[in-house]
Amino acid sequence: MPGYDTNALALAGGVGGAKLALGLAKILDPDQLTVVVNTGDDEIFYGLHVSPDLDTVMYTLAGIANPETGWGITGETFNMLERLTAYGEDTWFGLGDKDLATHIRRTNLLNNGESLSEVTSKLAAALGVEHAIVPMTDDSFRTIVDTEIGSLAFQDYFVKHRSEPKATAIRFDTNGGARPSPGFGRALSESKIIVFCPSNPYLSVAPILEVTGIRERIAGFPGKRIAVSPIIGGAAIKGPAAKLMAEFGVEPSCVDVAKQYIGLCDAFVIDNIDADRANEIDSLGMDVLVCNTIMTSKEDKMALARKVLDFALR
Repeated sequence: MPGYDTNALALAGGVGGAKLALGLAKILDPDQLTVVVNTGDDEIFYGLHVSPDLDTVMYTLAGIANPETGWGITGETFNMLERLTAYGEDTWFGLGDKDLATHIRRTNLLNNGESLSEVTSKLAAALGVEHAIVPMTDDSFRTIVDTEIGSLAFQDYFVKHRSEPKATAIRFDTNGGARPSPGFGRALSESKIIVFCPSNPYLSVAPILEVTGIRERIAGFPGKRIAVSPIIGGAAIKGPAAKLMAEFGVEPSCVDVAKQYIGLCDAFVIDNIDADRANEIDSLGMDVLVCNTIMTSKEDKMALARKVLDFALR
């Protein structure tokens, strides 16, 4: 395995982001990688603070994520949810029994005055995760999807309504502005590479870029910036990215994902399926890497991570 003399900052959200984050964690030492995670989909459920993207990345790096869904914990049971349903609670947002322990512990620590960054660090360490997993902000931040049936908080749109209502806009409620978490700011100063993981550009990456000052800092980042397209052959591997692009009047393609990152990325990675679109992305001012980006095994994740780093450092 080649060693890398570099520090990387990975921006991630959702299952696709977690997969590449795992690949990077397998080939970079803990002091070489910081994974900054979207928190725009955080929500309170059953009185508990739930951080779905943070947990997906954390469970994935800990090796306990459900391999079939990519989120949640393997071997999960749902006794609590069944009992809540019996009591008449509307349980449209499912939490497994093992997963529930994470949210109870997070909520207790937050209520004791600890920041989300501090809490995340403790939870990850308890699961044996050595690489830094950092929330994009410790401040309040909510992703809102405006739809044909009204404005919906992200989890209402994504889980309760299964991303079915036609979206008209996405906006962010930051309660006057959200500052980058300390770990995020530190990683921006110390890293030589920024990797945009193959996450939804609207629902996972855009919230990170909306944190105060972050878009400007990435635009002026002195190192290499590289993004991996979550759209392959006009479709998303998982999630509503392609559907949202179509509803916003944008072609669901790797090219139009790349357009979201003009001025923020030096290089862009697309799948072999989209090789014929490479020249279009090149014309946007980005170097293009064409390779397999579908990650179905640990080896796939590590192989893509190596190709991303090699291309950024070439």
